[in-house]
Amino acid sequence: MKLRMLPALLVLLPFLSMAQLSIKGRVIDAQTAVPLQGAHLNLNNRLVKTTTDEKGMFEINNLKPGNHKLKVTYMGYQNWDAVFEITTNRTMIISMEPAAILTEETIINATRAGEKTPVAFQNLSASEISKNNQGRDIPFLLEQMPATVVTSDAGTGVGYTGIRIRGTDMNRINITVNGIPLNDAESHSVFWVNMPDFASSVGSLQVQRGVGTSTNGASAFGASINLLTEAPANEAFGEITNAAGSFNTLRHSVQAGTGLIKEKWAMDARLSKLSSDGYIDRAFSDLKSFYVSGGYYGSNTILKLNIFSGKEITYQAWDGVPSYILEENRTYNGIGMYTDHLGQTKFYENETDNYQQDHYQAMLSQRLGGNLTGNFALHYTKGFGYYEQFKDDADLTEYLIAPVAIPGNDTSFITESDLIRRKYLDNDFYGFTWSLNYEKEKLSLIAGGSGNRYEGLHFGEVIWAEFAQTAGYNHRWYEGTGDKKDLNVFAKARFQANKKLSLYGDLQLRGIQYKLDGRDDDQRDISQSHDFLFFNPKAGIHYSVHKNGSLYLGFAVANREPNRDNYTDADPTKPGPVAETLFDYELGYNYSDESVKASVNLYFMDYKDQLVLTGAINDVGAAIMTNVPVSYRAGIELSTAVKITDKLQTSANLTLSSNKIWNFTEYVDDWDNWGSQIENEIGTTNIAFSPGAIAGAAVSWAFAKGFDATINGKYVSRQYIDNTSSPDRSLDPYFVSNLRLSWSVEPKFMRGLEVSANINNLFNSEYETNAWIYRFYSEGSYNVYDGYFPQAGINYMLALTIRL
Repeated sequence: MKLRMLPALLVLLPFLSMAQLSIKGRVIDAQTAVPLQGAHLNLNNRLVKTTTDEKGMFEINNLKPGNHKLKVTYMGYQNWDAVFEITTNRTMIISMEPAAILTEETIINATRAGEKTPVAFQNLSASEISKNNQGRDIPFLLEQMPATVVTSDAGTGVGYTGIRIRGTDMNRINITVNGIPLNDAESHSVFWVNMPDFASSVGSLQVQRGVGTSTNGASAFGASINLLTEAPANEAFGEITNAAGSFNTLRHSVQAGTGLIKEKWAMDARLSKLSSDGYIDRAFSDLKSFYVSGGYYGSNTILKLNIFSGKEITYQAWDGVPSYILEENRTYNGIGMYTDHLGQTKFYENETDNYQQDHYQAMLSQRLGGNLTGNFALHYTKGFGYYEQFKDDADLTEYLIAPVAIPGNDTSFITESDLIRRKYLDNDFYGFTWSLNYEKEKLSLIAGGSGNRYEGLHFGEVIWAEFAQTAGYNHRWYEGTGDKKDLNVFAKARFQANKKLSLYGDLQLRGIQYKLDGRDDDQRDISQSHDFLFFNPKAGIHYSVHKNGSLYLGFAVANREPNRDNYTDADPTKPGPVAETLFDYELGYNYSDESVKASVNLYFMDYKDQLVLTGAINDVGAAIMTNVPVSYRAGIELSTAVKITDKLQTSANLTLSSNKIWNFTEYVDDWDNWGSQIENEIGTTNIAFSPGAIAGAAVSWAFAKGFDATINGKYVSRQYIDNTSSPDRSLDPYFVSNLRLSWSVEPKFMRGLEVSANINNLFNSEYETNAWIYRFYSEGSYNVYDGYFPQAGINYMLALTIRL
């Protein structure tokens, strides 16, 4: 009954606030008219939570008629302030005069796309990030972006999460923080669980679809995500957030900052704790993190030090739910299950993943004279952790443990035992990044690069065994190392040929040395070394069709080396994996005015030697990824945002694509003829996890003073979980919707108070976002082992934020 009344209330409430007025406008550079994104607004000596968007636009609603004082601040510019009377809604252009100081944005200028860069990209400002931040991982902040699909092992967005953009998985998405590589050098992936609540310390982010611009770290092989940590506030502040929700999910976060002291020094800090029982059985998460940043902000120099860390303990849920159980028990988790000596089914309580990752970043931005600025950063990341597993009736010889003699019987031995094992990763990643930026009238030049080294130790220990008299404490049964050196240099140029035409060029040279030593967990010798030298050119044009519209055309090349698993799982009796190459063609049109933003982008991503799962196995029966000669992704991306009124806004996006592998051959294990495989010629087939249609839409309504409601929806079409295009092995299409309600007020004794309620999966859809499969032939028929990852039904999160 209460839910039925909600639409009526939403309709009636606007009439209660007809006397409320608004100010909207645009903040620009007074000399160049370039829009200033992220400018802070202070109304009547109180900081407004709204900041300007990528077009420099802002809007302040729910104002009473009368005199108001507005102050606008932006690092690197002189403050702007004015007192004025409003009796009707007001629109203004605010021109800010540059001050002779650097801005925080100079740290990431070398790796971000600009307004006239011929690539498809989207920015999220600090206010947009804050509005959608529930404490879930960063992939869920990006869920409503074009061509994007997200997933969560525990089903709630807390714990292990992932993201795909244009069907490209985490291993092929380049991710940087302040221009510093975040991807793991060996796996190429990013484990967001190691960075809980990091979104609370992000000042802005940019997602580039396709190859994008040259960046540091692993090559962008379909997308890149560029994160910039928060800039210091102009004034001292404090902020406390407490949230609680379904599945016993709790979030506690405390933030504080000094503001600019003597307009030059600042320090910010955050401490967070998140916990959740998870939607999936026993898939709990216990997450902690902190962030500390301090710096000097002078007229010609920015010197900044960041230290941030995350520690996670999560119960493993990465096996998914078998398809034959899915309909009866969507929360099933078979990990940790064993049978005790009485024949009873039990679950090992400590079947957990445990990891801590510490990041240290020292960044210097320096004006070198005239139009030239330089950036230099040193970084170090320390990672250490393990995951623990109970194994019943394990073969002792597989763990290099001698059979145990039975007392009184010289001919009988115990060869199997229950045991507990841990697999460890101990790694160090360190290096530097640099760039030089030159800006003068029609010409923009950027030169940059990085040098990084990764040193990783992989090892496993048996910490307990029921029968293991010859094994010592923490018996180590395997150990292997990885040593990777990565050096790249790039140069970018943009030339304004005339008032309408801009030319873009980007050249990158990247060299890699990768050496593996030791043994894997199955005792295979993995010693090998690989060297690569990649040349990645990019070029394009940007053409201003008219005042509000522009066209762009871009071409880019990316090369990607195989990751650690590609090498360690490869069959040593056959040629190993080779590097992949991507040729990316982009054609787009952007339109923007005060009320409407719209874009259309056509892309064709032509792959050479893309690594995919074919069902092929190595010499010991483990699945391997194989290079396929020809494959492609082609599609169209449409997006729009419309401001219908000052209080009502809508946005939508649609991606339609075709993702194919030519002349694909599937390999299926033949259990009836052990050691052999059946080959099935499939021909042209769909690439796994690449839906042909992805759509999103959202409506936001500021329906009363301080009240705001946003409802969004996401549709994802069928996704095949292998490369055979079989409907029997696919994820069903799904639509999921979320609702956010918020109320904010600014009492006299504090900067702000906000209460928000997020209702996720509003219509209680049953859907899965990820899966794995192993197919085999036995007793005259095809069979599968598989695991699906269902997401939670309707669930909620309530939050209270106090801003001091």
